[in-house]
Amino acid sequence: MGGRPSSNVKRHIVKNVTLPVDTVPETIENETVKSKVPSVSVPSAEGEILQSSNLKCFGFNELKTATRNFRPDNMVGEGSFGSVFKGWIDENSLTDAKPGTGMAIAVKRPNQEGLHGQKEWLAEVNSIGKLHHPNLVRLIGYCLQDSCRFLVYEFMPRGSLDNHLFRRYFQSQPLPWSLRIKIALGDAKGLAFLHSDEAKVIYGNFKTSKILLDSNYNAKLSGYGLAKEGLQGYSMLQLSDCSCSKSNKFYHEEEDLTPEGDVYSFGVVLLEILSGRRALDANRPSGEQDLVQHAQSAKKCKLHQLFDARIEGQYSSDEARKALNLAMKCLSTDSKFRPDLNEVVKLLEQLQSSSEMEDLAARASLKSVLTLPNFLCQFRQCMVPIVARKNVNRISCATPT
Repeated sequence: MGGRPSSNVKRHIVKNVTLPVDTVPETIENETVKSKVPSVSVPSAEGEILQSSNLKCFGFNELKTATRNFRPDNMVGEGSFGSVFKGWIDENSLTDAKPGTGMAIAVKRPNQEGLHGQKEWLAEVNSIGKLHHPNLVRLIGYCLQDSCRFLVYEFMPRGSLDNHLFRRYFQSQPLPWSLRIKIALGDAKGLAFLHSDEAKVIYGNFKTSKILLDSNYNAKLSGYGLAKEGLQGYSMLQLSDCSCSKSNKFYHEEEDLTPEGDVYSFGVVLLEILSGRRALDANRPSGEQDLVQHAQSAKKCKLHQLFDARIEGQYSSDEARKALNLAMKCLSTDSKFRPDLNEVVKLLEQLQSSSEMEDLAARASLKSVLTLPNFLCQFRQCMVPIVARKNVNRISCATPT
């Protein structure tokens, strides 16, 4: 895998990393399929790749201390990709710190049995480390010591969007309309950056479990891994824990990964955000199990029934119509009718702005009602009949029989 690639193997060049492509079996959701997994040939000095990413190189003992020896109660995530542990480091020096002090981090420990070897992992660190955007989870550093390989990310305290939308036990109150639009806008900005000339990356597996929320509910995309050149000069993010949604027919084959496919996936996620339903849910009535098909076949008079009933009354009919129209545009069967991510961002910004204006108007109206003069006036109007009735009763009682 680490040897020099033969001349007859097609090469993909990604930022000084040569990636010859081989086809090997990969297991996804208990099904063995064929997918292209890169075998990476890196420069002779492996450190050059990591240095170019400007990341912190952690020692194993530092991460061991930061996570309290990878204690089970510090584990915040687990999956086919491996395990994620919460830890603490000093915000300035980035050295390990006592629990509850400094900056919280998420330490990703990949499965040793994973398909990616050390060289692929090095290329992954290099590619992720060069992508910087407010709506991407920041990679802080890495640890490469003997056979141990770790990635250190910023910690996202509010977890995944998937938890907030679909797991009733996760919180007692559903996400309000304003936060849903804010999160959708953050998602779109993150994807738009990946599609920009600066990054030229296709995400390829966009779903609610990959959207993480910080303490202020700012959305940040996670889960992207080894990048390689794709169609039209873009790079595709080869996910180490890929489990593409069956609802997205455009992602059944790797060669179908395109920017338009990402837009379609965004449409699926936006529909989930608006409805509070999963894209596929076998527990729903027949005809409603596939959310996209249900939305596309629903009559216009019934479209409002797609929205999450738990937040009814938090949005105007105009806002609902605009949000749903945007989702349906992204889900167009013909890719040429789908908007690009910059257009999606613009439409969501307009929607957020109109929503904020309505909120301000509602608050101003409420404030005017609750001002002291109005309150006293209303209080006086309420009290006059009561006082009058009491006076009548006194006169009646004082009148001799």
